Amino acid sequence: MKQTLFTLAAAVVLFSACCNKQETNNEEQTQNAATMELKNVNERVNMGAKLYVTPQPALMIATYDAEGNPDVMMAAWGGQYEGNQVCFQLSSHQTTDNLRLNKAFTLSYADARTVAESDYFGIASGRDVKDKVAHVGFHCTKSQNVNAPIIDEYPLAMECKVVEMIDRGNGGAFVVGEIVNAVADPAILTDGKIDIKKLDPVAWDASSLNYITLADSVGKAWHSGMALK
Repeated sequence: MKQTLFTLAAAVVLFSACCNKQETNNEEQTQNAATMELKNVNERVNMGAKLYVTPQPALMIATYDAEGNPDVMMAAWGGQYEGNQVCFQLSSHQTTDNLRLNKAFTLSYADARTVAESDYFGIASGRDVKDKVAHVGFHCTKSQNVNAPIIDEYPLAMECKVVEMIDRGNGGAFVVGEIVNAVADPAILTDGKIDIKKLDPVAWDASSLNYITLADSVGKAWHSGMALK
């Protein structure tokens, strides 16, 4: 199951970076670009010092606050770290506070059925709206393996414990989590494996600022290139 989840995460396109550090890097790159003469490559168009690591996964991070209220937020800059670990970079959020407190979270994917609700979870702050989950009509079940909620409307959830949390200043942090278990709705399984078409996850396009769905398979990993050997 975990291997399938990692393959899925890679297909959705993983990964990278940290919020505050990336903002600093972007500022430095913009300043450097302003003082240097950019050279053209063949007939390509110079786009400047912009981030084009796209698409990126629309990760839904669910936690409990100090009062036991379930909270969930969307994060794009994250992915597989190593083995059965995931990572993501957060600025100062209610989720960041909750992770420091409980050292646990569940990780799901926004999907085509939940775009509006998932986007709302990225817009509304848990510091301002304590009932974000109930506000959109969603429900949650307490994980039996970590101190975090599972959002019922997301058919796939990875139950994770925080194994490393590096402060990045201004309340932000780089978070590494270890997957303890994964739970899946039978409706998204085919022959006991995650079926990405049934899961129907969306990715975030950093170029157009749109959510996009995944296309059909165009090749087989570690197989399609064998014809060129």
